[in-house]
Amino acid sequence: MDIIFDIGKVLIDFDYEEYVERIVGRECADEVVAATLANPDWIELDRGVLMIEDVLQKFIAKAPKYEREIRLVFAHLGECPKVKESTVPMIRELKARGHRVFFLSNYFEFLMHSAPWVLEFTKLMDGGIFSCFEKLVKPDAAIYDLLCKRYGISKDNCVFIDDSMKNVQGARDYGIRAILYTGQDTVQLFSEIGINDK
Repeated sequence: MDIIFDIGKVLIDFDYEEYVERIVGRECADEVVAATLANPDWIELDRGVLMIEDVLQKFIAKAPKYEREIRLVFAHLGECPKVKESTVPMIRELKARGHRVFFLSNYFEFLMHSAPWVLEFTKLMDGGIFSCFEKLVKPDAAIYDLLCKRYGISKDNCVFIDDSMKNVQGARDYGIRAILYTGQDTVQLFSEIGINDK
């Protein structure tokens, strides 16, 4: 069986709200989050069709009095993603059991360059897709289709794990079995996938 993982909040920690509060303070954190992560234009970062400054301008337009804070958040964005201790052992365990392991992530290039070290684990995987390089984002059926065709993944013999119900449903609509990630530990996740203990 091929196992496909989302990255943010699944294979890495990405607590953006906590990070924003730490960088700009509690008094304006909600407004900055609303103007950025909660802004529909955030997906344009992941789609990779606009320059970072163009997207920042869209964010600033939502909260112009917080321009300094929004720029500060993005200047230090590499401090937000964190490596999860369980990720590398889990990937190695899956591969030792004979599974191919892939990633399928809505991820933007600016964040990659800001914190490249958190993606080191991808070198252990059998491949994957970052949305920004394909100009496609989940839950568009085309991105699931591209992954399957590129790596010869059978829809009948794979499972996709994502923390977003919208992306899980997108995979299911495409015909892939998908699991919503809610913080399950490795044992729980393997059980949901249907991988028996050795």
